[in-house]
Amino acid sequence: MPLPPSPVVHVESTVRKYFLRNLNVTVICSQDEVLLLCPLSVDVHQIEEAHVKRFKFLLFVTVLAGFAALAYAGYGDGKAAYDKGDFAAAFKEFQASATLGDAESQYFLGLMYDKGQGVAEDKAEATTWYRKAADQGYAKAQCSMGDAYRTGKGVQQDYGEALKYYRKAAEQGDADAQYNLGNMYGEGHGVAQDYAEAVKWCRKAADQGDPLAQTSLGWAYANGNGVPQDYVQAHMWFSLALAQDYSEAQKGMDEIAGKMTPAQTAEAQRLAKEWLPKSRE
Repeated sequence: MPLPPSPVVHVESTVRKYFLRNLNVTVICSQDEVLLLCPLSVDVHQIEEAHVKRFKFLLFVTVLAGFAALAYAGYGDGKAAYDKGDFAAAFKEFQASATLGDAESQYFLGLMYDKGQGVAEDKAEATTWYRKAADQGYAKAQCSMGDAYRTGKGVQQDYGEALKYYRKAAEQGDADAQYNLGNMYGEGHGVAQDYAEAVKWCRKAADQGDPLAQTSLGWAYANGNGVPQDYVQAHMWFSLALAQDYSEAQKGMDEIAGKMTPAQTAEAQRLAKEWLPKSRE
């Protein structure tokens, strides 16, 4: 995204003895000089003498603020283009703001490489950008890194690494990661099989309305894996998943249909009707 015309002031290295009273500027430093890019008019005489430490602190804050503003603007334009299906424009915007360190842009850039949207599909490049965002604590990117390590796409398959990334995102409340972490425990991938732990994480995702997790929780109740067998609860969770058109839940519903009394079915339907999603945990 092009920047508006800005006056440029070169200040020799001796300016390190000064601080900025007006923070409404973007500052870029080199070894020998400080380059002030002023989005709003700034009188160079506003630079006053002060302690070196204070100048360095304000300089640091200003640099961060300037880059953050540019990155956020680039992300907003990129997301708007992405939502409209203009992947070429979205890729350009995300690439610029991702380079400035914006985690959401890094994630979306990884997603576009992953899916081949606006750029040739490249799983390895996708994980490069996912990792940058994941390292900043962005939950969606952490979940995507978990997917990459679980499937071995873009990186060497490693269930231990997948588990690590899923857990980071799951603990931030990401429903996809919670479901996947539950599956890892249920299948014993990268960790000892533990149905109770599988139910714990699937329930967190199911409570947020995730239909895959709701179906898994339905099977857990139907088979008594990690929880006491309970066809009423199984029916309720299968019903909730089916209400979101997740057809796989129908298999579970068919499995338990003949094992329930009319009263149990009515109770399950009542519970499903009254169910409300919970907030992220």
